[in-house]
Amino acid sequence: MMRLDGKVVFITGGNSGIGKACAIEAAREGAKVVVADLAMSDHAETMQEIGGHGAETLFVPVDVTDAASVRNAISATVEKFGRMDVALNNAGIGGTYTGIHDLDEKVWEKIIAVNLTGQFFCVKYELQQFLRQGGGVIVNMSSLAGLVAERGLAPYTAAKHGLLGLTKNIAVQYADKNIRANAICPYYTDTPMLHAAPMEMHRRWMQGTPAKRLGKAEEIAKAFLYFASDDSSYCNGTHLAIDGGAMA
Repeated sequence: MMRLDGKVVFITGGNSGIGKACAIEAAREGAKVVVADLAMSDHAETMQEIGGHGAETLFVPVDVTDAASVRNAISATVEKFGRMDVALNNAGIGGTYTGIHDLDEKVWEKIIAVNLTGQFFCVKYELQQFLRQGGGVIVNMSSLAGLVAERGLAPYTAAKHGLLGLTKNIAVQYADKNIRANAICPYYTDTPMLHAAPMEMHRRWMQGTPAKRLGKAEEIAKAFLYFASDDSSYCNGTHLAIDGGAMA
């Protein structure tokens, strides 16, 4: 039997990069897949690719910085499929390298709004649905920057550390409600978001791990599948670093 057979999987930021890879992996494992992304995103190709694996699909527009938008996206999911079994909170943005002493306050506010407050909005309304239906699984996309400081990326590091704290709190407060929450902490991964960076940065990132390469979105998707499925039924409030040995 496929590991997510018949499950309804909701993925924010599912239109590209790691989110898209996770959506495809979920489809391969028998899930009904909901891609939640910005309304103006060109998602037709993504939905066609996911559907090509035989999955029922739905695109819902979402801005994770807007609580009402998140609530509406989850409501649309439940209206379509009757429930929601797995939520991957993957939407996020990067940042520019700068010192803390001269960090623009607006930059701090934007990164925290998307990468931490936005994740809280998702978790809040996911939990409400899971409590109504008797359980569910949350997977939060943190980062290796959630485990160690990333020089020059203070707001990103703070947000990703905070997301791990939020993940632990979900586990502590809702385990007895048949709700699990875990997090994934990838090292730099070869995705469209990284392609805009100069090659010198790519070389620096590759030198930062014994593997001497970037991660692949498909490798992160395998970790998502583990946490999303019953294979990880006794994992709760923990994280998995996928970093090519960087933490070692």
